[in-house]
Amino acid sequence: MTPELVVMAAGMGSRFGGLKQLETVGPNGETVMDYSLYDAHRAGVQRVIFVIRRELETAFRTKIGDKYERWLEVDYAYQELEFLPPGFSVPVGRTKPWGTAHAVLAASSKVQAPFLVINADDFYGASAFQALTTWLQKARSETAYAMVAFRLANTLSDHGSVARGICSVGSTHLLESVTEHTGLERDGAGALERGSQGEVHRFTGNEPVSMNFWGFHPSIFVELTTRFGDFLRTHGADPKAEFFLPGVVDALLSEGKATVQLLHTPDRWFGVTYQEDRAGVAARIQALIDQGMYPVDLWR
Repeated sequence: MTPELVVMAAGMGSRFGGLKQLETVGPNGETVMDYSLYDAHRAGVQRVIFVIRRELETAFRTKIGDKYERWLEVDYAYQELEFLPPGFSVPVGRTKPWGTAHAVLAASSKVQAPFLVINADDFYGASAFQALTTWLQKARSETAYAMVAFRLANTLSDHGSVARGICSVGSTHLLESVTEHTGLERDGAGALERGSQGEVHRFTGNEPVSMNFWGFHPSIFVELTTRFGDFLRTHGADPKAEFFLPGVVDALLSEGKATVQLLHTPDRWFGVTYQEDRAGVAARIQALIDQGMYPVDLWR
């Protein structure tokens, strides 16, 4: 069965100061997302589901979605605050979506096959898409998942802190745990994170991290539904709490309910977290074009 692609594109990009998913980085107005969709398409993906905010639909379709319909089957799912289990309501003060796990859950009614999950504003590289698509096309247990890992030092911004899921990996390349860190900063060749009490935690920079490039069976939606209810009962009153996808996966691993195969890629991740990141991303895209990795006019 041909894998599908779920693109998480509902975030407003608060740190970026606008819709970073729509920021142009290619020579003909291409976005980072354009390059991801191009790589997914040449890896064999034929159907994409964009998870967006309903109020952004017109702009998103015009700027992004419509251009793909010559090459891909395109569908949309909506990550809305009101998309909640029965018995729950949006708490006072909550204004932003519930996080990456909620975004994937929002696509549950649209997904028809094993699927890849990506962030809209991250560049993962052609070999990463090929590796994960190839893995998903093989017969697997419904609780066997996969993730493409990247080296921490290659995923940091020079312009501020970032959130990353740092992974612990076993000898058979199975993920053992993933821990979300939300304030990682570049520190020489490595990284550091400042704790709430002023303590500093340092990392070598070689740690494998999750950049939300996952491969799932649709069975994950049952777990996401159950665990979203648990999350709301515990954290729903906190207007800033987020239902993170790595947290769900980590819980499934600790309970022995899933396995996650880590796939590695020689490609270097890059992305637009802050406005100041854009120039560097555009330069890297141009370098890949100069090397013949991408055509100058991507979707011509």
